[in-house]
Amino acid sequence: MNNGIFRPFFSSRGFCTSFISPHQPFPQNHDFVPPSTLFSNALQHYINSETPSHGQKIHSRILKSGFVSNANISIKLLILYLKCNCLRYARKVFDDLRDITLSAYNYMINGYHKQGQVEESLGLVHRLLVSGENPDGFTFSMILKASTSGCNAALLGDLGRMLHTQILKSDVERDEVLYTALIDSYVKNGRVVYARTVFDVMLEKNVVCSTSLISGYMNQGSFEDAECIFLKTLDKDVVAFNAMIEGYSKTSEYATRSLDLYIDMQRLNFWPNVSTQLVLVPCLQHLKLGNSALVDMYSKCGRVVDTRRVFDHMLVKNVFSWTSMIDGYGKNGFPDEALELFVKMQTEYGIVPNYVTLLSALSACAHAGLVDKGWEIIQSMENEYLVKPGMEHYACMVDLLGRAGMLNQAWEFIMRIPEKPISDVWAALLSSCRLHGNIELAKLAANELFKLNATGRPGAYVALSNTLVAAGKWESVTELREIMKERGISKDTGRSWVGADDVF
Repeated sequence: MNNGIFRPFFSSRGFCTSFISPHQPFPQNHDFVPPSTLFSNALQHYINSETPSHGQKIHSRILKSGFVSNANISIKLLILYLKCNCLRYARKVFDDLRDITLSAYNYMINGYHKQGQVEESLGLVHRLLVSGENPDGFTFSMILKASTSGCNAALLGDLGRMLHTQILKSDVERDEVLYTALIDSYVKNGRVVYARTVFDVMLEKNVVCSTSLISGYMNQGSFEDAECIFLKTLDKDVVAFNAMIEGYSKTSEYATRSLDLYIDMQRLNFWPNVSTQLVLVPCLQHLKLGNSALVDMYSKCGRVVDTRRVFDHMLVKNVFSWTSMIDGYGKNGFPDEALELFVKMQTEYGIVPNYVTLLSALSACAHAGLVDKGWEIIQSMENEYLVKPGMEHYACMVDLLGRAGMLNQAWEFIMRIPEKPISDVWAALLSSCRLHGNIELAKLAANELFKLNATGRPGAYVALSNTLVAAGKWESVTELREIMKERGISKDTGRSWVGADDVF
C-alpha cells in the first residue's frame, strides 16, 4: 500500500482536532502510525463515547482516502452505526463484509431486535444457518427474545421449544443468560411447565428467572406454585415483590394478600417504585378502595414523595384524598406543605374540609408552632365549616399552645371546653409541662388524668416523675414512685423490633 497517499492527511492536525479528543493517548507524529491503527483507535474512541454519531465522519474520511477497511475496522464501523441506531448503514457495512463472522451476525441480529424489527432479525438467523455457521449462546438468546416479541404469534409460538431442542443437541455452553432467555420465552408463550423444567435443572437460580416463573404461575392462577418459588428465592428484589403483588391483585380472593405483601416488602427495606403503585391499583379496586387509600398507605409508610406522586396523578380528588395528603405531610414533618394544601383545596378547588381534615390541619399547626393559624381553624369550625369540634381537636389545640410555651392559655382553654375533657387533653398538657418544666401545672394535669384513668396510663406517671426529677424535687419523686407501687403500676420494658432474614 502506498503510504504517500495518507501522508498529507495524517500529518494534518485537522484530523486530530476534528475527530479525536485531545485527551486521547494518540502519538503526535502520525507518520509512524499505520492508518489501520489510527482509524481503529478513532472509531473505538467514538464507540465508547456518549456521542458516537460524531464518529460517522471517520467513515466518510476512510471512503474518500481510498483506504480498504480490514475486518477489525469494518466490525467497529458496524458497532458504531448500531450505537447510532442507523440500521440502514449498519446493514450496508454488514453486507460489504468479505467474511461475515458469527460476531458480526450477532451484532446485527441484536441491532434489529433492539429496534423491534423481529422479521429482519430472524431473516439474518436463517442466513446464518444457511451459511454453515453454528449459533452460539448469545445467538440463541437473541432468537429466544425475538420469540417473545408478540410479532406473528403463530410463527413464534413454538420457536422457543424448537430452539430448546437445538440447544440440547449442540455443544453450546448453557449459561445463566441462555437459561434466563429460555425460561422467559416459555413463560411468555404460556408454556410454564416447560419453563419449570428448565428452571429445575439450573444449578444457580437467579432472581430474574425466579421472577419470570412467578409471573407465569400467577398468570395461570397457580398461586401456591408462585409462592413456593418466591419463598425459595434468596436474592429477592423489588421486581420479584411486584410480580407477586400483581398476581394477587388480579383476583378479589387474594387482594388482601397483595396489601400484606406490600407492607412486608417495606419492613424488609424493599421500597415500592412506580411499577408497584400501578400493580396495586386493581387490588384497591377489588377491596372497594380508591387512590385515596393508596395515598394514605404511602403516607403512613413515610413515603411522602410517592404519596404526592399518586396524589398529583389522581384525575378526581375528593375531600378524602386531600385529607390523606394533608395528614401525610403533617405526620412526616412537612407542616408548611400540609397547610399550603389545606388552603389550596378550599380556594382553588372549592373542597370543604371535614372533621378529619381540620384535625390534620390543626396537627400541622402544632408541629409548625403556628398558634394564630390554629386559633383561626378552631374558632371557625362551627361558624364557617359547620363542624362541631371533638375532643381530638381540643387535645390538638392544647398541644399547640403547650408546645409554644403558652401553658396558662392552654389551661384556660381546657377550662372553657364545653364538655368534660378526656384523658388525651390532660396528657397533652402534661407533656407540655414536662417540656417547659412547669411543675405546679404538671401536678394539676397529672391529678386530673389520674382521676380519669388511675392505672391505664403508666406513661403519665413517668412524665410527671421526669418533670419532678428535672426540677430536683426528689422527695416528690419518691412519693410518686410509692404511689405507683401501691397501684401496681410499672414502666413498660423498653424493646425494639429488628428484622433479619425475614424474621422479626
